Amino acid sequence: MLLDELKSNLSTKINPKIESDGKYRLASVLVVIYGKEPIVVMTEKPKHMTFHAGEISFPGGKLESADSDLLETALRETNEEIGLEISPEQVMGQLEPVVTLNSGFLILPFISVVDKVPTLSANAEVEKIFHIPLESFLKTGAKDPDPSHNIIQEMYTFEYQNQIVWGASARILKQIRDCLKS
Repeated sequence: MLLDELKSNLSTKINPKIESDGKYRLASVLVVIYGKEPIVVMTEKPKHMTFHAGEISFPGGKLESADSDLLETALRETNEEIGLEISPEQVMGQLEPVVTLNSGFLILPFISVVDKVPTLSANAEVEKIFHIPLESFLKTGAKDPDPSHNIIQEMYTFEYQNQIVWGASARILKQIRDCLKS
């Protein structure tokens, strides 16, 4: 898998504004993929956080009133959480929105495929930064065996270094895997 192939398969029109029916709060994440043998950047949330404590996720967060749209949210949060500055021009696609079961967010995922990233630095919202080989990571995907997790959407899991990635992050990874299969 090469970066050009990823760019081709994951490039979509960017529409950074979505409507919420009031049932969910709006949020966005940035899926950053880089390197000759593609690596995806993910983070682990600290265990003391109110929402998603200890979970493996993509950099991102909730729409703030100062954000012009969800793309600005994803770029701002990525810079705040891991010190990575990505310009809007470096975002080449987006995926379908996903919801969180417990915290009530509707998340719009954006994709950036870049040649390399500088050394990243975690802020207080991030316990650890992961640089995960994308191709082998996507092969770990499986349907979540717990039927109670499949209430609103099909659930999936992925595994990295004996840690399970599940929930909204896993559904985002499943979309990426599906795009790369076509």
